[in-house]
Amino acid sequence: MTFSAGCYIIGRLNNRELNMKFIHTDIDKTVLPKTKGKKVGDYRFYDIDGVNYPSVTSVLSMRKTEGLKKWRKSIGEDVANWEMRRCANRGKSLHTLVEQYMKNETPSIRDVLPLGLFKLMKPYLDQINNIRLVEEIMYSKNLTLAGQVDCVAEYNGKLSVIDFKTANKERIEEWVENYFLQCTAYSIMYNETFNEPIEQIVVLMAAEDGSMKAFVKEPKDYEEELQNAIRTFYDTVNPQLQEVK
Repeated sequence: MTFSAGCYIIGRLNNRELNMKFIHTDIDKTVLPKTKGKKVGDYRFYDIDGVNYPSVTSVLSMRKTEGLKKWRKSIGEDVANWEMRRCANRGKSLHTLVEQYMKNETPSIRDVLPLGLFKLMKPYLDQINNIRLVEEIMYSKNLTLAGQVDCVAEYNGKLSVIDFKTANKERIEEWVENYFLQCTAYSIMYNETFNEPIEQIVVLMAAEDGSMKAFVKEPKDYEEELQNAIRTFYDTVNPQLQEVK
């Protein structure tokens, strides 16, 4: 089944279908930074207590530069820019629906496509409970990184960093390693801030071709590669960092 505005009509979501029941665990969110970040060149930085921390996604973007360049060249810059905007809007819309659902609100959005993706993801969302954070900025002094985590909660009873992703078609594990590194970074940030270890990282991915996957990993398996990515970023982008300061 492929989702598109032209060929797929989704039914109205009702309270029985939603089965809203999420419990939120109180933690001290006052320790989290209040910043939106800023762009410097091609990268985003967060100013936290006078220190500029690069975003996790900016750091990891350097790992896929060559593949992205080849893709853009193959389809042309105009089409590539259009597709990247479309995918970004699709992901933003799904995040809005998921955030509403996590807050025990009725998900509401006009676009058909993200609603279809939400329905695909919903059985997996229902494995989440005892929510600590939803869409919050975190940072790590040890990693010198910052970023906005999608969700920290229990997934099937284990404390997890959970990321919500969309795609055009089903993806294999080798294609999404950056997502595992991203979640690993958030797991380190969370433990550093709240002294509560993350047991697993979970990437939930709904695709337009109707496929749905849950990737469940242990963050310790990706810590070394994350450190390599951070070193590469600072070695390459250091002149831009000096401009920010």
